[in-house]
Amino acid sequence: MAPASSSTTSTLTLHINGEKHHLSVDHRTTLLDALRERLGLTGTKKGCDQGQCGACTVLVDRRRVVSCLHLAVAAEGREITTIEGIADGDDLHPVQQAFLDLDGYQCGYCTPGQICSAIAVIEEHAAGWPSAATEDVRPESVPPPLTPDEIRERMSGNLCRCGAYVSIVQAVARGARAHGEARTATAEEAAA
Repeated sequence: MAPASSSTTSTLTLHINGEKHHLSVDHRTTLLDALRERLGLTGTKKGCDQGQCGACTVLVDRRRVVSCLHLAVAAEGREITTIEGIADGDDLHPVQQAFLDLDGYQCGYCTPGQICSAIAVIEEHAAGWPSAATEDVRPESVPPPLTPDEIRERMSGNLCRCGAYVSIVQAVARGARAHGEARTATAEEAAA
């Protein structure tokens, strides 16, 4: 009896930055390689390729993912946002603007992953998710202030070889304030 043949490739539809992309990939292809090598979205950087530096961080269903460890086939049907999809046309996202204003980068290689991670950090904090630095983790407690210690802990999966951490923490804090102001304005508009 001949062994059953099995395919090692799949045809996927990936939803990236609001657009559908159809491609055939080997089952072992990482999301990072699909983005960079197959779709030309090179804003997402390949750093360590072992999930340790965070340079390849993207958002999948608004949650941060280290794309060098995430298989492309596992991202099918999910909303993927890369650094190319963060801005609204020519208007930078508040976190991008904060990184620019506060010099939250030096060489800039890790910056796309830092920005994607920061956006997720701000949303996680606003949703009340605790971190290892959160003192009161009871579900009924209010989220603690997003202090520099909270930001450093929450951003600890993203490394910067240049050492721009002080500016990165400041940029995340400014982005969080802008996010809070935007949420307040949206709530007031909805109430009116």
